[in-house]
Amino acid sequence: MTMIFGIPLQALFGQLLIGLINGSFYALLSLGLAIIFGLLRMINFAHGAQYMLGAFVAYLLLTFAGIGYWPALILAPLIVGGVGAVVERFFLRQLYDLDPLYGLLFTFGLALTIEGTFRYFYGSSGQPYATPPALAGGANLGFMFLPIYRGWVVVVSLIVCLATWVLIEKTKLGSYLRAATENSTLVQAFGVNVPVLLTFTYGLGVALAAFAGVLAAPIYQVSPLMGSNIIIVVFAVVVVGGMGSIMGAIVTGYMLGIAEGLTKVFYPEASNIVIFVIMAIVLLIRPAGLFGRDA
Repeated sequence: MTMIFGIPLQALFGQLLIGLINGSFYALLSLGLAIIFGLLRMINFAHGAQYMLGAFVAYLLLTFAGIGYWPALILAPLIVGGVGAVVERFFLRQLYDLDPLYGLLFTFGLALTIEGTFRYFYGSSGQPYATPPALAGGANLGFMFLPIYRGWVVVVSLIVCLATWVLIEKTKLGSYLRAATENSTLVQAFGVNVPVLLTFTYGLGVALAAFAGVLAAPIYQVSPLMGSNIIIVVFAVVVVGGMGSIMGAIVTGYMLGIAEGLTKVFYPEASNIVIFVIMAIVLLIRPAGLFGRDA
């Protein structure tokens, strides 16, 4: 058996795959957070609950409407993103001119409300969500066994992350969104409906979280606690990448996922804290984050 630093090659690649899978979820979730913070200047503490909500909407679509994984992968983010747009329109919009702390407290309360509601109806145990038949099984690559669904998660999350980056950074819509955050009055003077843009921005960030939730459902079961278990790590990823940095959220999400996976191989005891250690080091050296802009 081939060994690297005394570690079997198959075990090393297996943990790298786990790191890439975790990194895929970190990237999608931190990307949604970065969009909301970068364009709305609001910390969305409900992001983990909206990730969980995406998984539950997929589960409920399957249970009560017989709608399977593939339609749910589109419908669940649209539904949850639509709910997010309503929340922004009728609640968050009232807080933009106040201290940012009010927005944080509101979204924190929203997260507790969503999580508490699903815990009331479903308890704390997870609900199973089957892997779609087209992505069942795995492939023997020689040096490791690759579950097809997990490979799909890595690929589709990367595609969605890069497509979102192109939308924000390279399109006219993205330029309107970025301009509206800098000088909304001037942008509105050119006939652009800024309130609609802000609603779209929040809905997009929430939809990304819900999309990650649907992807996670066959891997981690659908549980009311799945959002609270991951959101603290995702906030750390956003801080390391740079608050509001779109590319920083993507790159750092995958990078820290891989770092976590490798730590499980070489020093398993530190795998739960390695991301926070990296965050502390980055903040000491570069407080704005790896991709953030210094004030």
